[in-house]
Amino acid sequence: MRVFFLLTGFGFSVSGGISLVAYLNVFAAGMGYLDYFQFISSRPECYLLPAGMAIVALSIFLPGRIEDD
Repeated sequence: MRVFFLLTGFGFSVSGGISLVAYLNVFAAGMGYLDYFQFISSRPECYLLPAGMAIVALSIFLPGRIEDD
């Protein structure tokens, strides 16, 4: 189960990161940094990067089941 969440979070992170890099083209349109951050904050797919990173971190750092012998 933990591997499933790790891979899902990784997929979300990759998708969100690619979106952020793709939207760097707004600089070519003559917009500045503030315009870029306002633009990506309005795009829902850009929220996949922090959500995916959180899922990966939780799947790694949350303790699993403790099995008694």
